[in-house]
Amino acid sequence: MIERGIILLAEDSQDDVLLIKRAFSRGGVQNPLYVVHNGEEVILYLKGEGKFSNRVEYPLPDLLLLDLKMPIVDGFGVLRWVRQQPNLAGLRVLVLTSSDSLRDVNLAYKLGANSFLVKPFEFENCVQLGKLIQDYWLEYNQPGEVSRPFSFPPPERATKPDPDSKL
Repeated sequence: MIERGIILLAEDSQDDVLLIKRAFSRGGVQNPLYVVHNGEEVILYLKGEGKFSNRVEYPLPDLLLLDLKMPIVDGFGVLRWVRQQPNLAGLRVLVLTSSDSLRDVNLAYKLGANSFLVKPFEFENCVQLGKLIQDYWLEYNQPGEVSRPFSFPPPERATKPDPDSKL
């Protein structure tokens, strides 16, 4: 098993989530897989906010599999947001969608997707795609750094400075 290799799957279709989980299992992809169901949850997960604030329970992913057609915030909105976050510059984002529209492909790359993959219809092709993702993106590809931003205020001073001191 690959030591680093946490996958965050952003997918609103429960059927597709189940298919991907089964295909990854059949293909021997043993990387931890976390699932969120809309673009707002992706952003909250990556920010470590709300129910995703515990990084032991919800670690930063090494790879984001991103559907484009999601509720609340679509995949393009998520891509736009991710690429504006300096601490997520190294996050590998693979669009995994049913769309094969050239407009969607071009826009996804323009917004910073690392790859654009069309969901396969056949189960065995999904298994092969899972192996490919693991082998290339999680084993051979070298990622940039991804970190959680320093988000809480610095601690208050224990004592107020003496106005008469000459610091």
